Amino acid sequence: MTRLVLAALLAAAAPLAAKAQIFQASGLTLRAETLADGLDHPWGIDFLPDGAAILTERSGTLRLFADGALSAPIAGVPEVAVVGQGGLLDVVSAPDFETSGTIFLSYAEPGRGGAGTAIARARLVREDGQALLENVETIFSMSRKTSAGRHFGSRIVPAPDGTLFFTIGDRGAMQRAQDPADHAGSVLRINPDGSLPEDNPFVGREDAAPEIWSTGHRNPQGAVFDPATNSLWTVEHGARGGDEINQPEAGKNYGWPAISYGRHYSGRAIGRGTEAPGYEQPEYYWDPSIAPSGMDVYSGSMFPEWQGDFLVAALSFQLLARLERGGTGKITGEERLFEGAFGRLRDVEVAPDGSVWLLTDSSNGRIIRISRGK
Repeated sequence: MTRLVLAALLAAAAPLAAKAQIFQASGLTLRAETLADGLDHPWGIDFLPDGAAILTERSGTLRLFADGALSAPIAGVPEVAVVGQGGLLDVVSAPDFETSGTIFLSYAEPGRGGAGTAIARARLVREDGQALLENVETIFSMSRKTSAGRHFGSRIVPAPDGTLFFTIGDRGAMQRAQDPADHAGSVLRINPDGSLPEDNPFVGREDAAPEIWSTGHRNPQGAVFDPATNSLWTVEHGARGGDEINQPEAGKNYGWPAISYGRHYSGRAIGRGTEAPGYEQPEYYWDPSIAPSGMDVYSGSMFPEWQGDFLVAALSFQLLARLERGGTGKITGEERLFEGAFGRLRDVEVAPDGSVWLLTDSSNGRIIRISRGK
């Protein structure tokens, strides 16, 4: 091989090598590699059965990442209200995606009064290197829209029983979270066609919205179904402190804003303190706030040391929190990874090969893959 050819090969490889970073964590060597950049505030990502990933950009674009490249925007996305924290938010594939091609989207839906969280289902069609959505249908629309640009919540979790959990924040009007007739500040549960599960806790009550599963949530931007406890877990933003991890149970009230481990941004106390009768305690909380967003539970062969642990992406502290679990499924400890290394982390997803993928929240957002180093 001539020196000229060798130099050319090294020059071509240099940009790729520059994208890889090495980190140490609890006896492990972690390798971080940027797979794609140039994304506009990517928000949610999920893996399809063939290994491709589908992801959203908050500004309203849906894309695939496959064979090392991002696709062009996928046609057929519903009309999105891009306002403040709102836009095109989460995306998940249905458990039967391999045969149905069904995906679910959460987004800020424009309408009377402003915008509100909505859930759509669609069929993803991939032909001749192109992708589009067909049979797009809004299966849930928030009942009371407002002009507020914050606290849309918006994570979606398909449950093993076939139902669909999703989250909505208090939309910046905290007392809405204590009104069982209001979708705001709640975890909700519907069937994948938008119909109501008959065993939802508020079905049949005239003073409550039948889609609601639990109330008293400030802004849950992370959620995952945990096989160890066979239940849904969520993570939500507090105010000034008081970010919470909860295990929402049917019909229960998780306190916001009647109780909180945080304070208002002004420094004033919130509600009645940290506990009161009739309100559930969090499983874990942060003070000061790390501004948690996406959440996953680790299940894979690449990091057996993390099996069953929660992974939580954080915006404010720009880190990935690994929450260690005991034999009962309870959280027993925390390790903070990559603090300040990548910027604001919006989502985390465990890939089929056991690697961990992160989305960074910026106008030049990235997909970052975390693998085991040598």
